[in-house]
Amino acid sequence: MRTAGGSAAATTAVVASSGTVAAQEEVPEWDYIDGVDGGEEDLRGQDEVTVEVGAPGNGGDLAFSPAGIWIDPGTTVTFEWTGDGGEHNVVTVDGPADLESDLTAEAGFTYEYEFTEDDEGITDYVCEPHDALDMKGAVAVGDDVPTAEAGAGDTGWPEDFASDVGVPLQKHYIGIISFFGIAVSLVFTFYVLKYGESPNTGQGDA
Repeated sequence: MRTAGGSAAATTAVVASSGTVAAQEEVPEWDYIDGVDGGEEDLRGQDEVTVEVGAPGNGGDLAFSPAGIWIDPGTTVTFEWTGDGGEHNVVTVDGPADLESDLTAEAGFTYEYEFTEDDEGITDYVCEPHDALDMKGAVAVGDDVPTAEAGAGDTGWPEDFASDVGVPLQKHYIGIISFFGIAVSLVFTFYVLKYGESPNTGQGDA
């Protein structure tokens, strides 16, 4: 019974640790680009920044990369077209900056915008032809922007862990894994209750 108790305690410890979220740094509140591909980067301290237009993501070459950037006032952002994913543009949806590029599929085409103090805050933008496919981006300018803890929405294993390592984990897989884990625990407990020891006990005594 001591072995069963130890196993249960170990299992509890693993579950508890997997659900623990470490303290994270502050990041802008990326509400508009929540769930879209492309990632976010803190690029403060750089005078010039490049964002790819038509990067892999969102089911095709339909992402801005990085999708979210945090920059200082005075930074020039160059949006550079990859030539993939069809025609794209960059147009402000909400926020202080007035982004409005040409609509084109030309590889190497660039659109530059210098974000000044007048653009401080968060500007959300979109590729209009691919709005429904979540080709969206956001630019946070300056330190006075609404922030949240990075990873504050994580709940641990399994969905967030799968997301962190880049592996999609379907809900039915989660159910199968959970069922298997419960079944193994039940079999082990039955063995201990019936024989009074774990399957490995006694092997080292022989």
